[in-house]
Amino acid sequence: MGRLVVAAAVAAWAIPLAALVNSVVPEPYMDEIFHVPQAQQYCRGDFLTWDPMITTPPGLYYVSLAYVASFFPVAWMFRLAETFDVLCSTAALRSTNVVMAIVCAVLFHDLLLCIRPGIGERKATTYAILVALYPVHWFFTFLYYTDVASLAAVLAMYLFCLKKQFWISAMFGVFSILFRQTNVIWIIFFAANGAISYLQDLYPKDNVSHENIEATRQPNNVVSGRDSKTASQGLRKRRINSPVSKKVVVSESSKVYNSLAEEVWDICLKLWNSKCDVLIAFAPFAFVMVAFVAFIIWNGGIVLGAKEAHVVSPHLAQFMYFSLVSATALLPWHFTPSRVLELFHLFGKNKTCSLLAILMGLGLSFIAVHFFSIAHPYLLADNRHYTFYIWRKVIQVNWMMKYMLIPLYVYSWFSTMNILGKSQTRVWVLSFVLSVALVLVPAPLVEFRYYTIPFVILVLHFPVIGNGKLLALGLLYAAVDLFTLVMFLFRPFHWEHEPGTQRFMW
Repeated sequence: MGRLVVAAAVAAWAIPLAALVNSVVPEPYMDEIFHVPQAQQYCRGDFLTWDPMITTPPGLYYVSLAYVASFFPVAWMFRLAETFDVLCSTAALRSTNVVMAIVCAVLFHDLLLCIRPGIGERKATTYAILVALYPVHWFFTFLYYTDVASLAAVLAMYLFCLKKQFWISAMFGVFSILFRQTNVIWIIFFAANGAISYLQDLYPKDNVSHENIEATRQPNNVVSGRDSKTASQGLRKRRINSPVSKKVVVSESSKVYNSLAEEVWDICLKLWNSKCDVLIAFAPFAFVMVAFVAFIIWNGGIVLGAKEAHVVSPHLAQFMYFSLVSATALLPWHFTPSRVLELFHLFGKNKTCSLLAILMGLGLSFIAVHFFSIAHPYLLADNRHYTFYIWRKVIQVNWMMKYMLIPLYVYSWFSTMNILGKSQTRVWVLSFVLSVALVLVPAPLVEFRYYTIPFVILVLHFPVIGNGKLLALGLLYAAVDLFTLVMFLFRPFHWEHEPGTQRFMW
């Protein structure tokens, strides 16, 4: 029932708003001028012509072909379209992402129930609708970009990995790379943590149930009485009936370790002792990785086209930007008096280590911002993107501002890691942070679209909050969505040096 509610809710706003966008902006815009003609070439049966300006593989075009083909027989029967390629209009291709947005919301709903079985159907439905409203993801639901389909493939890969269906998970991993090459990092992340979970099943005597671990952390995980009751009931049901058994919970059942080094050492020993079993179980992911390495060698790099504009760069500041953007988008978890007080008390427990950690965080952030802050030519010249104004009006408003933001970056990362640490092992948190760095740091261009997948993973693993905070955040997302849509559709402008209508967008 929850899936139907989520799908209906997303479709209720996505379909009419997609029609509005297509009526006001019927022609391809921005990156669509590359994606739409390329997809239309595929619709005409021309699979050899390739636009050298396109940087990503043709996964989105294949999905669109399958999608358009599904309603071509009906259109042909009623003489609405005599040939297949007629149906591949800009509006029809854009509607691919409307379908993908619905799929994303349903997958998020199922993932949340899988990761947090005690959350309850109603809460999972609410969270799925909230994520569907996340402004950057929501905006690109109505345009022909790769982001929404990429997120759908990554979420499907994660869901089947949690369910221990590794061949299917690896297949969706391949699909995810066909949408965006950097998704290979998330394949490694899910496979690595899946292997650790697999080891926990091989060594059940070393495990301590996560329910007991959470009980020791109760002061840091406050949930309403109703939610607590629902959670406990869900956990009892899960022990008896869940198809994932003891294997998938808010955090995998794990041994309590005194340090990260001890945890890593224990995992390494178990991996070595069970290397054959793990290699056999996770062979599908190994095949994907070998194929990806072969692709990089054949292609001469990870990017397909426009390689000169997407050179791999040590853009460490990108890592800082993500922390603040994601923390701002998850305001009720990070920027509240209770949260600040909780972190203050946490640092007060071990002042020496906490002081060293803060100083190290500030120092590394200063190095990242001062020496590894890249201003891509697209960022400086293209005033159609909101990042252009954030860069000029906030980060570069004066020479001090980029340094004044450093404490916010550090606070956001400390808060994020602390929240994740309540429900995940240290290795999981470390692997997530490294994955975010590997995805974002090589990208020279600041694009909020790149932050969507790690943001959604954060939401999946953050603690449950009350309905009031969820409602407030949902209204905030809806207000931002409305603002960006109005600016895009009804506040066009023109460039003197170039003909055509320009529009504001993420």
